[in-house]
Amino acid sequence: MSNIPDVSHFSSLDNKRLIESDKAHYMHGYHAFDEHRQHGSLNITQGDDAYIRDAQGQQYLDAVGGMWCTNIGLAREEMAQAIAEQTRQLAYSNSFCDMANDRAIQLSEKLAELAPGDLDRVFLTTGGSTAVDTAIRLVHYYQNCRGKHEKKQIITRINAYHGSTYLTMSLGGKQADRPEEFDFLTDGIHHLSCPNFYRAPEGVNEAEFLEGLVAEFENKILEIGPERVGAFLAEPIMGSGGVIIPPAGYHRRMWEVCQRHDVLYISDEVVTSFGRLGHFFASEAEFDIQPDIITTAKGLTSGYQPLGACIFSERIWEVIAEPGAGRCFSHGFTYSGHPVACAAALKNIEILEREALLPRAREVGRYFEQRLRTLEDLPIVGEVRARCFMACVEFVADKTTRTLFPEALNIGEWVHLRAQKRGLLVRPIVHLNVMSPALTLTHEQVDFVVDVLRESILETLEDLRAAGHW
Repeated sequence: MSNIPDVSHFSSLDNKRLIESDKAHYMHGYHAFDEHRQHGSLNITQGDDAYIRDAQGQQYLDAVGGMWCTNIGLAREEMAQAIAEQTRQLAYSNSFCDMANDRAIQLSEKLAELAPGDLDRVFLTTGGSTAVDTAIRLVHYYQNCRGKHEKKQIITRINAYHGSTYLTMSLGGKQADRPEEFDFLTDGIHHLSCPNFYRAPEGVNEAEFLEGLVAEFENKILEIGPERVGAFLAEPIMGSGGVIIPPAGYHRRMWEVCQRHDVLYISDEVVTSFGRLGHFFASEAEFDIQPDIITTAKGLTSGYQPLGACIFSERIWEVIAEPGAGRCFSHGFTYSGHPVACAAALKNIEILEREALLPRAREVGRYFEQRLRTLEDLPIVGEVRARCFMACVEFVADKTTRTLFPEALNIGEWVHLRAQKRGLLVRPIVHLNVMSPALTLTHEQVDFVVDVLRESILETLEDLRAAGHW
């Protein structure tokens, strides 16, 4: 169990006031207005390693890992010290033009060392969304510098998630993220089929499914015109889209298409980097590709500070930084290269290396995969998708036809709420429960997660029957 102190004896009155204040003033990300108005929020007050505690004193094993990000676990004293020491030394420094700071330089060097191949150039951002936004602006800048002013169309995929800025949400392909009240960019963005073999047409095997995906990509490039396609943007494993693990060889084949048509390959590793799949970066180690650009965030600081990075190739740098061209990359953020965030990232990487958390994540992650797949014997579990510490349980109304429950039922929330009362947090996404726990998880904690999920799914089954939904 965790070492979180029990503060419930003094928090109840404060929490009641905070609940009302939250309803009155605080608009959340993905704010569900009616639900929040009725139920308020789960107010989290403390955390230690893989555990968090709410204001009522209830402790939970956080199998969500915050938001795919608490890789080394919470309440690391040496992280707190590193952040405090950097705050005392240099709390802020402008990173524009000819200004820099030690920590930003050191982190950029370290990221260049860890990234595959010639990805030696680093633009530091404030998170994943701004890293992807930067990558797209970099593609446009690069193509203009080459004199290829039409080569800026971006191809991405249905069910992808690439961030929540105006541009990155437009790049994403999740239908749930496209309510009619929002507007989205459409010019210059194209979406391919989701590489989810579980949803492949009846009678199509995995090899045939892969061939269809690759052919669709090449045909889309030819339809648009290779002289107009600037980049392909893809998560190695789709995260919020449902932990979609593509068919074996998918990324390599898509990369080869990019090579044939002079299309940049952007690997969105905001989730999959820094140990989530057992490697600092998964593109080459897991999927045998050398991207032109990698975006990262989340596990870069394990959530201790907001930070992201766009890491790109020397080949791109040589074009945009051509000597004598007199160019300026007029793009940046006030908090780019923030010294405190960079200090946190450097300490985070040190911990990952010193404690050998990446090989440990691969070993315990395999056990996590195996244990989760035992849930597939349950009547409403259609498929378990898992790779290391990135996992998803998909619920279906009919396992034979793979028919989903009505979206309005929000079956993932049913299971999530029943797990929550047992001390486990999983992330409900309509018909899914998604998990991305800390890399420090033990075999015993894995057993707890799976056992509680089984109990919660069985209780959900009983409640569905009682309510006439199944």
